[in-house]
Amino acid sequence: MYVLIQFIQYIGKITNKKCSKKVCFVCFINTSFIVLLQICSIDNFSTMVKLNTENPESLEYANDILKQTILGGIKLEGLDRMRITLKIELIDSSRPPVRHNLDLYNDNQLEKLIRKVAERMEIGTSVIAASFSELTECLEKYRLDEIKRQASADVEKLRLTEKEKKEAIGHLKTENLLDETISDLQATGIQGEKENALILYLAMTSRKMRDPLSVICLARSGTGKSYLMEKVAECIPQMDRKEHTQFSGNSFYYFKREEIKGTVFLIEDLDGAQAVMFPIRELQTKKRISKTVTVKDKNGQMRTITLIVEGPVSVIGCTTKEKIYEDNANRAILIYLDDSKEQDKRIMDYQKLLRAGMVETHKEKLLQEKLQYMQSVLEPIKVVNPFAPLIDIPKEVFKPRRALPLLLSFIEAVTFYHQYQREQKVDEQTGEVFIEVHPEDVEKAIHLMQNVLFRKADELSGAAREFYSWVSSTDRQFTDPNLNKGKGFYARDVREEARTCGERGRTIHPRTLNRYLNELTEYGLLQVTGGNKNTTGYSYKLLKKQSIESLQKSITDQLDKVIQTVWKSYKTTKTSKKKKVSKTAVGQ
Repeated sequence: MYVLIQFIQYIGKITNKKCSKKVCFVCFINTSFIVLLQICSIDNFSTMVKLNTENPESLEYANDILKQTILGGIKLEGLDRMRITLKIELIDSSRPPVRHNLDLYNDNQLEKLIRKVAERMEIGTSVIAASFSELTECLEKYRLDEIKRQASADVEKLRLTEKEKKEAIGHLKTENLLDETISDLQATGIQGEKENALILYLAMTSRKMRDPLSVICLARSGTGKSYLMEKVAECIPQMDRKEHTQFSGNSFYYFKREEIKGTVFLIEDLDGAQAVMFPIRELQTKKRISKTVTVKDKNGQMRTITLIVEGPVSVIGCTTKEKIYEDNANRAILIYLDDSKEQDKRIMDYQKLLRAGMVETHKEKLLQEKLQYMQSVLEPIKVVNPFAPLIDIPKEVFKPRRALPLLLSFIEAVTFYHQYQREQKVDEQTGEVFIEVHPEDVEKAIHLMQNVLFRKADELSGAAREFYSWVSSTDRQFTDPNLNKGKGFYARDVREEARTCGERGRTIHPRTLNRYLNELTEYGLLQVTGGNKNTTGYSYKLLKKQSIESLQKSITDQLDKVIQTVWKSYKTTKTSKKKKVSKTAVGQ
């Protein structure tokens, strides 16, 4: 059909030129034969319909008559429309091109454009209509192919060979699995932070569980929160993690229904995610979010639809503001990064070696791949904790209803990571396969969570507690009773000693210092003895030192008692099973 249209069009052009107003029949036949041979030649026909997609922002379609360029490309979403900006040029002609914006699926717009091009280019409407039809078909095929390609790229998983799977499972069967994991994490470029790195790694591992864990990293600016999070995340397969800097208010609701299910969300700074704090909390608690919106259907009528996004997800975030994100912190494990001078030295030594080319980065990559392979062979499986009734939260911990599920979920995460070392059992009623928590899992999890639980039992924020420990130490000069004629110490005295102190050795921003002093005053650890807010500032006196060691000891003793109770129950159950088996054997 297309060849025939070209044939007729060319005949009209050529015969008009040669025979003026009167068309000679012989001329018509001769010319027709020549043109038909040219049009139907193999070379011409092969190039008749072709879409050039080398530049997605400037798609080109050309046949023997017209060249059409789609400026700005084509949107992949919305298959019910094909809105494009089109540039139409006549081949081998000096006529100016026609530029037009239209929806190729809109007949009225298309017919108007056909007439417009026919008038400007002085060619038949049939030729133009056929050209647009071919263009539409090519664009439809291109769009569907791109959607399939992107979909396959989105679901691409880490594919392991049988040898790699066997090696990964062998690593997961290692006797001291957690110790080896800590060693591997340290060798990937993480300096210090052994417990924190392992907690982060296990929390990211829990993404495959029914109740995944979330973690908030807390520390002052420049401590390395984002670095630690990113280095641990590099040990997780890339398709299982999503890194984001900022979110808009409704961004979470427009993921595909199961697009984020079982993934790890990495948020470098929670300040950039303030608009989505509510959906994040709902994903952590209810494991799904929904939003009802109004949209216009094809008939122009307004109707209501519900957007549903399925969880669960593991959310890992960093912030310097502990109090602001208290609601989210109640649903997450809080870890405080090491802010000591020793940690500063470890990090700076590593930075020097890295810049000097003395760090074997290829070995770091190999260890990251090893941990990724181990993650990829972990299978989603139900974890049952028969010792859950024996596990209690220390009475000093605030909000125990939130803290207990976190501890139980972390214990299950440790068991999940040891799944190749635990016997698989089958629920007789449902047929579901599951593994049980071992007392070793309880013991290891509690030891890792001990500092976390202590922080949740402390009325002070982590930064204020660290500051108070430094202020209340016996070798502080500004706490001398004779300082400032017995009036106490001022904020300037604290800042001066902080700059020169060998232990701290860094400046404290005035607003940060005022926040610490106000918090300690509110909790009765400091007393305002005088001064003026607008001139010298307030003067402070250190009250009776709070015995934080007694709180730590109380929590440790209670947790040790829980571990002993779990081991005792395990041994008792094991002994009773052996006796039952022996009696059955004797009876037979």
